[in-house]
Amino acid sequence: QVQLVESGGGLVQPGGSLRLSCAASGNIFSIDDMGWFRQAPGKEREWIAVVTSVGSTNYAASVKGRFSISRDNAKNTLYLQMNSLKPEDTAVYYCNAHRYIGGTLFTDWGKGALVTVSS
Repeated sequence: QVQLVESGGGLVQPGGSLRLSCAASGNIFSIDDMGWFRQAPGKEREWIAVVTSVGSTNYAASVKGRFSISRDNAKNTLYLQMNSLKPEDTAVYYCNAHRYIGGTLFTDWGKGALVTVSS
């Protein structure tokens, strides 16, 4: 199992920036790709970004060009750099990690970090 802990959330003004971190521990050697999701009040959880084990990235249209996902395997940490933040980016942000063991996919989740974009 992998434990994930997000940090870096908080209150930021529209147009501002914030960087989220997600520290991984446990069976980290089995981690393949990692990603970020978010869930706004009253809405379903949505995928926003993924980074593979070799560093390839992909983004949802709603954040492309403003958010950047990266991972530091030496520090076992996933990051999400968020720029040009908008009020509609307000949500709880979750990181996740995929592990493939014996051909079976396992997904681990953090408990989330709240990001509020407001003036």
